[in-house]
Amino acid sequence: MPVKFFTNTDENTLLRKFDGVFTYNPNIKYFDALVGYFRASGYFRIRPFLNRVPQIRILVGINVDKLLSDAHKFGLEFFRNDEKTKAEYINDIKADIEAANYDKETENGIIQFIDDLLEKKIQVKAHPDKKIHAKVYIFRPDPFNEHTPASVITGSSNLTDAGLGAGKNCNYEFNVQLTDYEDVKFATDEFELLWQDAVDILPVDVQNIKKQTYLNDDITPFEIYIKLLIEYFGKNIDYDPDTLGDLPSNFKKLSYQVDAVNEGFNMLQKHNGFVLADVVGLGKTVVAAMVAKKFLLQNGRDYTKILVVFPPAIEKNWKNTFKDFGIDKYTKFITNGSLSKILEGHQDYWNKEEYDLISACKKTFN
Repeated sequence: MPVKFFTNTDENTLLRKFDGVFTYNPNIKYFDALVGYFRASGYFRIRPFLNRVPQIRILVGINVDKLLSDAHKFGLEFFRNDEKTKAEYINDIKADIEAANYDKETENGIIQFIDDLLEKKIQVKAHPDKKIHAKVYIFRPDPFNEHTPASVITGSSNLTDAGLGAGKNCNYEFNVQLTDYEDVKFATDEFELLWQDAVDILPVDVQNIKKQTYLNDDITPFEIYIKLLIEYFGKNIDYDPDTLGDLPSNFKKLSYQVDAVNEGFNMLQKHNGFVLADVVGLGKTVVAAMVAKKFLLQNGRDYTKILVVFPPAIEKNWKNTFKDFGIDKYTKFITNGSLSKILEGHQDYWNKEEYDLISACKKTFN
């Protein structure tokens, strides 16, 4: 006797069940899904099966505890808030788009999902006040009665990539497929009751998703260029010395020094070090102090110890600059010829293993 249960193992996945149902039941006209979690990445996995299905409805459960906590925080009495329920769902979809892999298959799938909503091929609602953790998938023909084949799948699988059993990191799920008319009708009736109380996700809301993510068709070449810089340089392009707190009163912000700090700090993070080799008079000591202060703020004042190694002739310049930037108390200074004190554990210095950042200067000769 064939078993009705399946667990996403041995290729007996929910995705394969979808394939079988739609392939061998070409008269299915209605597909309803009741899920706690719904992701576009899961939807586009099943999208190829839905071409001939004219009515698709997906009902998503919103965590009511979060809505309640928000209401308490603002001192408001909780009530049905349609706009906030929609906002919760829209934010989830936007986050899903931003977190998706940028391969062509993924992008096409998400765009298809957005277009289906805009064209009203798919209806999506979010329930504002029930904790929906159920996972139910209903497949019905038209007409639907005790003489026409229909089925319902229920169990633990959400409409997500992992829940469907797609890819290498699929979830272990426990689902069952039922085909008796009474079971399918019961599931359909319960779905209809929940659907009536749910909140519409309107096409205009979805259009805003498209405009606010990389799916926007109106992006200019300049915006693409800026996006490239952000992706390549990360947060380093946001650096401004003014964000380092109090700067020395005699400090003059020079753009080439700021650029040197940005590039140097980026290499420091990537390669654990860098060489600054500007000619005399361009402010290498100032750049080193700015890099050290940025490192101090990111690493934490309580967890950072800096060592500066310098030739005796420029000792005063290094100590005064680090003092001006307010980082001298996190720093030990030592001349090139006295490095043995660090290795020997001299009482005036921290242990050699404790230093987080080392700045070493080589005297320049003209």
